[in-house]
Amino acid sequence: MRGELRKFLSNCEAGSPVAVETIGNWYWIVDEIEAAGFKPRLVHARKAKLMMGMINKTDKLDARGMNRLQRNGTLPVVWIPPGDLRDKRDLPRTRMVLVRQRTQLKNRIHATLAKYGLTIRGISDIFGIKGRQMLDQRVKQFPPHTAYATRQLLKELDDVETRIGEFERRMRELFEETEEIKLLMTLPGVGFLLGIVIALEVGRVDRFPAAMHLSSYGGTTPSPKGSINLD
Repeated sequence: MRGELRKFLSNCEAGSPVAVETIGNWYWIVDEIEAAGFKPRLVHARKAKLMMGMINKTDKLDARGMNRLQRNGTLPVVWIPPGDLRDKRDLPRTRMVLVRQRTQLKNRIHATLAKYGLTIRGISDIFGIKGRQMLDQRVKQFPPHTAYATRQLLKELDDVETRIGEFERRMRELFEETEEIKLLMTLPGVGFLLGIVIALEVGRVDRFPAAMHLSSYGGTTPSPKGSINLD
């Protein structure tokens, strides 16, 4: 609970490092640790588990294991983005969630058309202005309950489109076209919005010791997972 952690830490030496597991709610825990005057250290959970070498897993065992690694200087940690950056990341991340919802809704409608053998020819985007007019005509050919369900999906699609537009407007108002984003926009397929996503997710680029580490962080470097037979 908020406040309780700060109260507990008041009994410890100020400025001490405090290890935190990379659990889903670590944001507020880090905020509490910093507010109490301590140094949060966000633990790489998978690496820490391997280094602790424990079969059983409980909160007490984890705390003892991380404390041991921290004392001997081997605690595997990850970078903690500052609070302002964590907050700003919620805009593009939520927009991406909505974009995935939009794709799911469109795929569902396409699948319904296919089930009943209905096509819309000569239109590149059936969800555009002309496409929607023709789509409405196709929906009338569905059985009654399928037609009702599809109309509800179209209403949901319109709502999602509106929310995506609102997020995009807020992002354009909040973020400037910095030199960093301009440089990112020189990459093929990267526009202003995607440039924002990359910039926010990368954070401080100087935290990476080399370009290969940034590539690995971005998931663009394949890693071998198979065994090699040396015979």
